[in-house]
Amino acid sequence: MKAKKIKAPQVGSIKYHPLTPDRWKDLETLFGDRGACGGCWCMWWRLSRSVFNAQKGEQNKNAFKKIVMANTIPGLLAYDNTIPIGWCAFAPREEYPALERSRILKPVEGQKVWSITCFFVSKDYRKAGVSVGLLQSAIKYVKKMKGKILEGYPIDFKGGNYPDTFAYTGLYSAFIKAGFAEAARRSETRPIMRYYISS
Repeated sequence: MKAKKIKAPQVGSIKYHPLTPDRWKDLETLFGDRGACGGCWCMWWRLSRSVFNAQKGEQNKNAFKKIVMANTIPGLLAYDNTIPIGWCAFAPREEYPALERSRILKPVEGQKVWSITCFFVSKDYRKAGVSVGLLQSAIKYVKKMKGKILEGYPIDFKGGNYPDTFAYTGLYSAFIKAGFAEAARRSETRPIMRYYISS
């Protein structure tokens, strides 16, 4: 018997919460055995490529769990009632050394920024505005932490279809809907988007 497809709610009915130690099990539920994608466990931007590949899977999971259990908030979870349905990773840019090695995503200038590096939304909830809600909630959280600039690195496919796995840094259209503006573009499909947080 074919499983019944869940009808995704509107973004306003979804709740967003920081990933605290007590919510780790919810992240495990959302990410599944593959750690969202290919054993990543949201460590891609935090490690050198050699270290990431060497510890892909369980070791990446343990490394990310250690960050969470240290009460360092590495992002937000989205919930439909009690069901975890979405994830957005962000932190001060210096916590993502892989960004510093990127020719396309190198710093725009010397200002302190927070970086949004990853999204993961449960298949049945995609195209329901969850990413926009996560971005809006990230803005509120970073403001609470006295951050002034929130930066993201979405994909701009310029129309047409795209594989979901290529959109893990988010979509240009979602960032625009959340109020971000383009700060730089060193690649046709990968702009640097920014939101300037008022006091």
